[in-house]
Amino acid sequence: MTDLHRPPSPDETPPAAALESTPGECPVVALEDGTWAVRGHADVLHVATTPEVFSSAARRHLHVPNGMDGAEHRRFRDVVDRHLDDSRILPLGGMITQVCDQAAADLLEPGTTVEVVHDYGRQVAVRVQCQWLGWPESLEEELLEWIDANFAATRSGDGARNAEVAAWFDRIVTDLVTERREREASGGILPNDPTTLLLHDTVADPEAPGGSRPLTDPELVSMLRNWTAGDLGSIAACIGVVVHHVATHPEEQQRLRDLSGAEEEHADELDAAVDEMLRLNDPFPSNRRMTVQDTELAGYRLPSGTPVVVNWTAANRDERVFPEPDAYRPAEHRADNIVYGAGPHICPGRVLSTLQIRGALAALLRATTTIELDPAEAPQRYPFPSRGFDTVPVVLR
Repeated sequence: MTDLHRPPSPDETPPAAALESTPGECPVVALEDGTWAVRGHADVLHVATTPEVFSSAARRHLHVPNGMDGAEHRRFRDVVDRHLDDSRILPLGGMITQVCDQAAADLLEPGTTVEVVHDYGRQVAVRVQCQWLGWPESLEEELLEWIDANFAATRSGDGARNAEVAAWFDRIVTDLVTERREREASGGILPNDPTTLLLHDTVADPEAPGGSRPLTDPELVSMLRNWTAGDLGSIAACIGVVVHHVATHPEEQQRLRDLSGAEEEHADELDAAVDEMLRLNDPFPSNRRMTVQDTELAGYRLPSGTPVVVNWTAANRDERVFPEPDAYRPAEHRADNIVYGAGPHICPGRVLSTLQIRGALAALLRATTTIELDPAEAPQRYPFPSRGFDTVPVVLR
């Protein structure tokens, strides 16, 4: 067995049992299926910022732009970044505040017991997404049903079931795109929202006349899927994390409640708190890569074609970067926090996500005097390696 406390030989394999060690003790681990789990902060950053070695493109289905690398990724990422630019996203703050305040008000009666992830987080996520993208309110219920089905399929590990749920979401998006195409073709006026703007957008293409071309419908569907399908459940999970934190830290809860009374004025401080809560209980555990050339990582040799898992959760708890990983220190840890990823594939929707998570937390704090965990029902965590919560039952007063 490899001694984790000495430099490895390049041809050694770190044992899977090393997962029980800290990221600093064993920054990479070889799993039984041949996948390498990357856990150290510096090693995760290296993988994330070296796409020419650790590729994101080894996927069977079209993922725009997540499943692309190099020039192709840059061309499509430019499209995404145009639509998620601060100049377009920050003005959504007022709408998001209204959605969150209404969702919080819908929950409240004296002594209300609420399961935050499902009863609050998902409501906020679905309503914001529909209003932002200009999707009909009538779609909200189906999207909530889809979130439940998607989580169940993911946990089942059943490939066919996951494919069926993915196809369901693609049908939702395809129907929306088709309806707009048909309305425009018949002379109808389309709303000036991100969905319409994306329908009319172009992507750089050196082989196209003039150097650019319209997005194809499969590209549109993939892009809208990536903006929404992952975010709906993820935003709800993040809201569960931050509400759990304040429910278990009453002094910080009151401090943030005081700041939330003037949310926009204290946005930066609230955002730092949200990011640190997510670092401590990261619901985004990992992303996959594939080596496309022979390389070395943390002293070990990885041949081309090696599957790699980038473990953001472990990296954000690397004791070499965060000497006390469990300590809540928003300002001190902010610069090294990689909960939204790093490198060319860093989350393009970070600002929109933060607006929703901060907005949901601030609205709940404004609407209450205390938030406590439900003494009759404990929170349930997601399975390893995530540190997020499936359920967070709380009592609101």
